[in-house]
Amino acid sequence: MKDSYYHKGLRKKLVASLKAKGIQDEKVLAAINSIPRHFFLDNAFAELAYEDQALPIGSEQTISQPYTVAFQTELLEINKGEKVLEIGTGSGYQACILSALGAEVHSLERQENLYLKTSAFLHQMGMTQIRTYLGDGHEGLLRKAPFNKILVTAAADKMPETLKEQLTIGGVLVVPIGEKTQAMYRIVRLSETEFYAQVYGQFQFVPFQKGIEVRK
Repeated sequence: MKDSYYHKGLRKKLVASLKAKGIQDEKVLAAINSIPRHFFLDNAFAELAYEDQALPIGSEQTISQPYTVAFQTELLEINKGEKVLEIGTGSGYQACILSALGAEVHSLERQENLYLKTSAFLHQMGMTQIRTYLGDGHEGLLRKAPFNKILVTAAADKMPETLKEQLTIGGVLVVPIGEKTQAMYRIVRLSETEFYAQVYGQFQFVPFQKGIEVRK
């Protein structure tokens, strides 16, 4: 895999377009500029890597469009050293963005095929600091809880209460909720029993499915 001047130039243009669309966090923009998105795609889609669109990654999953990645990441307000749980490892691109921001990333994937493929790929890339797990995202990752931040990269049909309970006090959960289109929720844990919710925009994600899909 090669990250050429051509690809770096395309990333700069992508970052400029994200800024024009309202992404303001310079740390998030710098992280996106630092991660070669074309590494995470099959060759057939590599030429589209720096277009602002979702693309297939196999197993009926997609790599989210860069604007969505940037928007969700900006809502998290990552601080260096924070422990972050990502629900839906997918291609591993979002996990690498979080890691580039200095987060301690724990990423959970329900599809064994994708989990094995992406875990091997991240290791090959030298991203051994990103910890990946096979499991049901609805259950979270209790053995590693609590988390400063939790990011859900699939569409939930209702508020995931189990994930809320795995936040630290002051922690943030970002999750898209809805069916055909989703509203982006930002949940802040104020105390053991109190949470504060804000809602942002409309998006489209693949469904947040339950259970583990074992490789056939």
